[in-house]
Amino acid sequence: MREISTADCKQKPGVIAPVVDLKRCEGKGDCLDVCPENVFEIRRIDDVDYLSLGFMHRFKLRVHGMKVAYTPNADACRSCGLCVSACPERAIKLARTA
Repeated sequence: MREISTADCKQKPGVIAPVVDLKRCEGKGDCLDVCPENVFEIRRIDDVDYLSLGFMHRFKLRVHGMKVAYTPNADACRSCGLCVSACPERAIKLARTA
């Protein structure tokens, strides 16, 4: 894992937040490993999220252990972009918060 400095962080916390596309995420945890702000957690997909997916995406999740990335600490994100670069499925985007 590469060390991050405050110069790598582009925003104050709470301006930008990571958004995980649950249709793409396979819960591999690369985002968890690189995030310096502990924004992510890998856990079993919530039932509501699972049921909102189509058949093929639900099948894919079963193959990958029903694990996905969630962002319980999204308000701590400082927009370094390491999670976006680390995600092999390209399931993470950074978006401005409302």
